[in-house]
Amino acid sequence: MNTESYKSLSNYIDLLLDAICVVDRHGRFEFVSAGAERMFGYTPAELIGKPMIDLVHPDDRARTLQVADEINAGAVKVDFENRYLRKDGQVIHLLWSARWSQSDKRRVAVARDISRSKQIEARQAAVYAISEAAFATDDLPSLYQSIQQIVARLIPMRRFAIVLKNADSGQLSFAYNATLQLQHDETDNVDVLTLCQEVIRRSETIILSGDNKTELSTAFHQRVQDKFVNWLGVPLKSHTAVIGVLMVQNAASANDYINSEVELLEFVSVQIAVAIERKQMIARLQRSALYDQLTQLPNRELFYDRLHLTMLQAEREQQSFALLYLDLDKFKQVNDSFGHHVGDELLQQTAQRIQQCLRQTDTVARFGGDEFVILLPNSDNEAVALQQAEKIRNVLSQPFSLSNQHVTVLPSIGLALYPQHAKAAKTLIMCADNAMYLAKKAGGNLVMPTKLPQHEQV
Repeated sequence: MNTESYKSLSNYIDLLLDAICVVDRHGRFEFVSAGAERMFGYTPAELIGKPMIDLVHPDDRARTLQVADEINAGAVKVDFENRYLRKDGQVIHLLWSARWSQSDKRRVAVARDISRSKQIEARQAAVYAISEAAFATDDLPSLYQSIQQIVARLIPMRRFAIVLKNADSGQLSFAYNATLQLQHDETDNVDVLTLCQEVIRRSETIILSGDNKTELSTAFHQRVQDKFVNWLGVPLKSHTAVIGVLMVQNAASANDYINSEVELLEFVSVQIAVAIERKQMIARLQRSALYDQLTQLPNRELFYDRLHLTMLQAEREQQSFALLYLDLDKFKQVNDSFGHHVGDELLQQTAQRIQQCLRQTDTVARFGGDEFVILLPNSDNEAVALQQAEKIRNVLSQPFSLSNQHVTVLPSIGLALYPQHAKAAKTLIMCADNAMYLAKKAGGNLVMPTKLPQHEQV
């Protein structure tokens, strides 16, 4: 087949498909149709003599060379897909039909650009994956990590972050912030939160690159002038408002984000916003069910759960632990004298002071009214537990500043040890409760250990 025949075939195929290419046995272009220029961004003159494999995406080259060898050996391929790099650096997905012409000793192939359909498939797959992650993950940090992994498969990035706006204060903060493949000579000196604030203010996507910074407002442009910027921020829009920003950032030397990548991120951002709001709602419901709304301490249900886990561990490892039952003496007088709002403030400050005395492994819960129960897993003898209880008593004995009133309220604390005083959760709490009442009867402001004979242990 001569060159004129190729051109005639090319004119016909251009009406139906995107490009026709002819390469020699060594894979160098000998002929390309006009459609190839639309596809690859190179003129036919630039492609003639160029190795075909140079245009193939690096990740697809080994597979492409293998298929090329099969075609040269006589195989006919009608549905081979791979990725090419355009002259401008963009990635395109192609569907090839190719065969070897034995008489001409050349490989003839026609290609169709299927980038758009691949983009639609990627959107659908991403939305499905995000929806799956929203149901499969147990908490928001796990969801954010899953979203990052999903988006990283779609868009090139060196950094990924989810920035959310506080519903009450309006302040922005990083809900998730991951730096990927950061090179030692790259600095991230852009005020990302300021960029995100601008995305929320405009309620629209912002792309920052070396080419478009001048399109920004003067004040905003000054914040990013002369800085390394290759940044894309997409608003996370709920049904009623913009709840935050999904942002990706690439190396300054990398290609700018292109329209197809922006469209893809905007598309999946809707599903991401829905997933985040759903997880936030579930987290609020769970916290409401397991935490005291006034003090934000664990409630009875959550405390019993932690107590049972501690008991199982103690039994398995043959260890002891301590439990404190605490009551504020004359708390009712505070409510009667200063009002319930002062009483509520006293309970909140009491919770804060107790927490400051505890270790990370300890748990304090509000059981109701002015009663608090404290679990000390690593206090394995009475002396250690009494020392911890005395620390709490001393801190709570200091005056409270409540609505311009200085109030002193003294605590009574009962102590019980597992398994010395009880082996059942409710009985152990009852022992500490009884010891607390003995402390109160003795005048209050005391720590009273449980005194049970050995034969009365439960």
